[in-house]
Parts: sequence; structure tokens; C-alpha cells
Amino acid sequence: MEIKRINYLVVMFVLAMSMLFIISTAEIININNTNNINNVKQKGCNLYEGKWVYDESYPLYDSLKCKSIRKEFACLQFGRPDHQYLKYRWQPNGCNLPRFDGKDFLWRMRGKHIMFVGDSVSDNHWQSLLCLLQSSVPGSNMITVPNNNTAISTVKFQGYDVWISVYLTHYLVDIENEKIGRVLNLDSIKAGETWKQADVLIFNTWLWWYRSGPKQPWDYIENNGKIVKDMDRMAAFRKGLETWVKWVQTDVNPSKTKVFFQGISPFHYHGKEWNEPSATNCSNETTPVNGTTYPGGAPSALTVLKQVLNTNTSPSKPVHLLDITLLSQLRKDGHPSKYNGFHGMDCTHWCLAGVPDTWNTILYSELRS
Repeated sequence: MEIKRINYLVVMFVLAMSMLFIISTAEIININNTNNINNVKQKGCNLYEGKWVYDESYPLYDSLKCKSIRKEFACLQFGRPDHQYLKYRWQPNGCNLPRFDGKDFLWRMRGKHIMFVGDSVSDNHWQSLLCLLQSSVPGSNMITVPNNNTAISTVKFQGYDVWISVYLTHYLVDIENEKIGRVLNLDSIKAGETWKQADVLIFNTWLWWYRSGPKQPWDYIENNGKIVKDMDRMAAFRKGLETWVKWVQTDVNPSKTKVFFQGISPFHYHGKEWNEPSATNCSNETTPVNGTTYPGGAPSALTVLKQVLNTNTSPSKPVHLLDITLLSQLRKDGHPSKYNGFHGMDCTHWCLAGVPDTWNTILYSELRS
């Protein structure tokens, strides 16, 4: 009888273990299926080629409940009457973009410091991420971190020990006060000591390179030790990028810090670029450009950026390009136009909620991979 009892227990144990294996296998299959349903990035997929599709589940958050949005980007707060622009989702060709998951983002980034570095478009990008995270994890206890450096704004998600900053700089390279006046030094980056402390860096510059007159924040340009009153602005942009890439290659530790460049955020002031020659701004635009290509083509700045990255970066210290230009060009409807705190025509920055949320969704996908 004792032998039969032992045999019975052995059989029951084997059956129990078999059931556990089946359940575990089913769970793994379910997870894999869920990942497919949730649009996990596929190998060989170019997330930057595709089109905008209408999606009733969008936007990803209610901008009126996100208190950190600057008045330049708060389109609904300042009376934008059409809401269809909020309902578009970026659909890459041949694959899908994972939906932004703020809780997963914070979990993956726990204990890390993320820093956006650039002009007001970087601020636009930063504030989008804050809104996405606040809405995804409302109990995350976000606080503003005091800082003596006026160029930096930082928040901390205390529940995850995640720090997210924006460092405002127009050109990445330095503007120095000399006896002759303000000098844009294309060979100098002094703020790099602050930047390289971060674990994730997202850089951007372009908006200010063609500014002139009262809006130009410098009086002279220094290039290769020579000071001139002005120079070809695209050549200056290229040299500034080369100086920045050299800094990345010599000063950034790739085992600690992952470096991204945001790409070139486009403007929409010339309707001929999207086959509306009579349009002189984005004020009446309520829908994206239809299709997967932009009639006006890629901006010259993007060509220069890609050339600099391709010829000056090494595989051991890569710069990951968030190539958001085309998908943003297609969103002629995504700007504040007159619906902003300054009531001026703005076809440069982006409404929040809006296009920068897709930039951050792609950033999330890239960080996951």
C-alpha cells in the first residue's frame, strides 16, 4: 500500500508540474501576443517613414490637466477651436510604433537623469514628456528641483528617482562676452561638463542659426580663431555641429550616457511646400498633409546634420538620430498659429498635446531597443 501511495504522489507531482509548464507557456505566448498587439518595434523597421492616421483613442493626455505647459504651446487653453489635430497617430510603413507607456518608461529609467539640450523646441519636447508621464503615472509625485543655473530646469519623479531636465542653449556652442561685443564661438562648448553628467542626452539646434537683426543674440562669429562680423549661416551651422560632435567623441562616456540628436523640427510658413501656394502661414491648417511624402522635400539643414553625423561619429561613441523631420513636416496643422499666450503667429513650435508626443513615443521605443 505504501508503494502505491508513493507512486500516486509521484504521478500527481508530475501532473502538477506539467500543468505549471503549460500555464507558464501559455503566459509567455500571451505576453508575446500582447507585445505584437501593442506594436512592439520590429527588426528592420524604419519608424520615421509612414503617414498620419486618424485615431479616436488620441490624444495621449488632456493638455488642460497638464499644468507644466508653457503658454506658447497651450493651444486649447488659448482658444484653438478645432480639435481634430489631436486625433492623429503616426503609423510607420510595414510595422507599428509601440504606444507610450509612462509607467514602463519611468521603471526603465529609474535612478537616471534625462536631459534635453537646445532651444525652445527642446523645451517643447521636454514639456511633452512631462505631460505624458504625469498623465500615465498620476501618483508619481513630480517635484521641481531648484537650480542655481538659470539655463537648466529640472523635475524629479520621486517615486522612481528619475530626473528630467531641459538645458536651454540656442546654438550648443558658446556665446562669449568680449570687449568687442557678444561673440558666437563656433569652436567652444563650455557647458559640456554639465551635460555629460546625464544618462540620456537629447540635443537639438537649428531654430536660431538664421536669425538676424534685433533677434540675433550675438555681434560677431569666431571660427578657427578668427573673428568675423558674419559668415554663411549654413557653413556656421555645420561648423557648430562638428564642434559638438567632437565634444561627444572626446568627452562623453558611452558606457554611462546615451546620446540622441532630435533632428530638424520644420516650420510651416510657406504654403507652396505643401501645395497650397496662397498660404503664408499655418493659421487655417486643420489636417495633416495626406500621404507619406512632403512636397517641399527635406530641408538643407537635415542634409548637413546627417553628413556631419555620418562622417564624424565612431561606432564606439554613436549619436542616435531621432529623424523626426518628415513626420513633423506632414503636420502643418500641428502648430499653435495664433492660439498661444503671445497671440502672435507661431508656425514653429507645436501644440501640446500634439506632435512632440510622437517624438517622445519614438524616443521611448529607441530607449527600449
